Amino acid sequence: MAPAGWMSRNLRHAATILWQGNNPAAAVYDSLGPDFFLALDTGWLNLGLWEGDGTDPAEAPVAVRRLVATLAAELPTQGVVLDVGNGLGEQDPLIAEVAEPRSLIALNITWSQLLAGRAALARARAIPVNGDATRIPLRDASVDGVISVEAAFHFPSRAAFFAEAFRVLRPGGVLTMSDVPTRRMPRGPAELAAGLSQLRVWGLRTSAAESADAIAGRAVSAGFQDVRSELVGERVIGPALAFVRAKLNRERDAPLSFRLASRVMLSQVDLLWSRRVIDYLLLRAVKPSGA
Repeated sequence: MAPAGWMSRNLRHAATILWQGNNPAAAVYDSLGPDFFLALDTGWLNLGLWEGDGTDPAEAPVAVRRLVATLAAELPTQGVVLDVGNGLGEQDPLIAEVAEPRSLIALNITWSQLLAGRAALARARAIPVNGDATRIPLRDASVDGVISVEAAFHFPSRAAFFAEAFRVLRPGGVLTMSDVPTRRMPRGPAELAAGLSQLRVWGLRTSAAESADAIAGRAVSAGFQDVRSELVGERVIGPALAFVRAKLNRERDAPLSFRLASRVMLSQVDLLWSRRVIDYLLLRAVKPSGA
């Protein structure tokens, strides 16, 4: 028997796919809710940075935290840190632990996620802000570090995000982020169908499909220097797919329609990954001291 609320949430997410309004990312995450059943750990929505192949379920909670800690380690300590697209807030106490900021600001365009993450934000002593990553409601040169975990593909424009991150950073400030780039454009009907359906399911624009070099180039165009990027899909997407596939096989509480839809989605992502259409990017960049 499915728990109460599963069916209404299933219908709500189906409606979201058909109509996402003016704020697709917020609509999608509103529909998923705070306890998405395929998440690697409760309250965590990233794919993790794995040491194993994803077959050990005990590594999943470690992997999601390892990814955030790896990115947060690049931030300057004792400064003002802005977390752009902070999800359900569980990552913010870890960012606070690693970077030891004197102030942590959590920016999220999805109001329901900020509400769901209130307890985590309180533990992190983070200031919640409901706002757009391409129109950050902060003063020029007001933060020392910007971190964004697996969110940039949702932004209306990566170029606008990089420009805003550059604007709010102080000279010498650091941007650290992860993203999902394309390695090539889809070829053939199967890859094209998988790519377009994933754009639709996650409320993404076609402009989200950019290569790692193009993403790094946008950071340079915004004024950043010392841009370092690394593709780590073998440690992220591959193991995460293996974990989610096994979790879906074990899942019996969700409605059959939900499980079937999840299997279709999983097969599409698996196709894009196995044929190396997509990858996973870690990026670090610095605002010049003289800027």
